[in-house]
Amino acid sequence: MSDDAYLTLADRARPRFTVQGSEFIGHAAPAESVDAAEAFIEEIEAEYADATHNVPAYRVRADPFREYSSDDGEPSGSAGKPMLSVLQGRELENAVVVVTRYYGGTNLGVGGLVRAYSQATKDALNAAEVIEERPHEQFIATVEYDDSGTLRGILESEAVEFDADYGERVAFDVRVPVAETAAIRDRLRSATSGRVDIDAGDRQPNV
Repeated sequence: MSDDAYLTLADRARPRFTVQGSEFIGHAAPAESVDAAEAFIEEIEAEYADATHNVPAYRVRADPFREYSSDDGEPSGSAGKPMLSVLQGRELENAVVVVTRYYGGTNLGVGGLVRAYSQATKDALNAAEVIEERPHEQFIATVEYDDSGTLRGILESEAVEFDADYGERVAFDVRVPVAETAAIRDRLRSATSGRVDIDAGDRQPNV
């Protein structure tokens, strides 16, 4: 894995299992910001408002880096902390997990809760699929129509994401890994003999 790359989740997932009558549902999702992680937690809490507990944990590439967990009424250290430990152990970032519990009438004890919440987190992460991601930067490269084919050809050859807006001039909205941004900008300037206008760009450290 390259220096600026990190592991995150590809999609959402919500596997479930039962332990001594208590049902556990693990909800996992990618979250590009603290706000996104908090919004996911609120979404699950609203959807499963009748649950006994909705225990959250997340790790987000913010400035500074944010880690959070809560036991949501379970005994201290029996739920949120074990979930966060699983995220840390998998070295996952920009990832949020909420484990919903419907109490089944039998106390599991602290050890049983730790095992159940950890397992629910692992199952959710496995189902959501772990992928490698890199921070990206977005910028707009604008040229006259005569140079648009050249720019499009370069961007396609570099296999970077872009959208083209054909107005009075052609504006390419480009999304590229931060580590490759300088080289691609230089290539665009060189290929057009400096006729391309490139804005300052927008760093997207969490994406």
